[in-house]
Amino acid sequence: MAHAPARASFVSDSLHQRFTEDLQLTGKAPRTQAAYLRAVRQLADHCRCSPELVTETQLRQYFLHLKNDRQFAQGSLRVALSGIKFFYAVTCRRDFDTLALVKLQNISALPEVLTAAQVHQIIDAATTQRIATYFWTVYSMGLRLNEGLNLHVGDIDAARGLVHIHRGKGAKDRLVPIPTSTLRMLRAYWATHRHKRFLFPADGRNHSLARSSLTRHGASTAKTVMSETAVQGAMKKITTDIDFGKKVSIHTLRHSYATHLLEAGVGLKAIQKLMGHSSLATTLVYLHLTETAEANARTVIEQLFCRE
Repeated sequence: MAHAPARASFVSDSLHQRFTEDLQLTGKAPRTQAAYLRAVRQLADHCRCSPELVTETQLRQYFLHLKNDRQFAQGSLRVALSGIKFFYAVTCRRDFDTLALVKLQNISALPEVLTAAQVHQIIDAATTQRIATYFWTVYSMGLRLNEGLNLHVGDIDAARGLVHIHRGKGAKDRLVPIPTSTLRMLRAYWATHRHKRFLFPADGRNHSLARSSLTRHGASTAKTVMSETAVQGAMKKITTDIDFGKKVSIHTLRHSYATHLLEAGVGLKAIQKLMGHSSLATTLVYLHLTETAEANARTVIEQLFCRE
């Protein structure tokens, strides 16, 4: 049986290496590096030539293709533009008028949030202990997807009730409180794999407890943590079955955490610190999502502006 020929690569190994090194030297996060490399590779594939040889006309037509034909969302278009801009500013050093011409809309859509009852509904619908534990951990501490996946056993300070989140967005560390319920769930789940480092190891040999005495339980020897695909797929299946009438992702749990804290009376500055936001403006978006804040505002307005 004949095999299909491999797709030609228009980005040479040496160019790929130089671009990767430039991204590393400028401190780009691994996910950003991958996204920028993908953006330039897709440009080269579309133009069917090395990105070093792309013309002004080709670049202009490519962005029109992304906007009009593929109808890229603003976020996806922003990543493509940023990656290509970086490549031509740092690695290839070419000037293109098109890169200055492309403008993105500043769409300030409010994030989706769940009620506390809906979060519990998701946890209850999880078909495995590790998924239920992961979802509750992310929600109860307001973690980003990878912050949850990359938790280590040594990150938990049970005596102080704190968890050390390493190198969050922007390479910033932070400490967040861990609820007793979360600590209890994590301990119960860890007992099923006993990995020396990871709280959420990838599936592998000896992931489950051996059917033997307590002293002979095998420990997980996984070299990596559970995959993004595993948790994203689990969330998609659960929320498709439940159908909340809104788009729900792992990040929705984080948004819900912040909103529920605000509704419970926790101050914005405290929430900013817990979430690891660089700017208070990022945290302020949750004011628009809180029913309590609006209700309190209406009460205060009635009291302040009454006239007998």
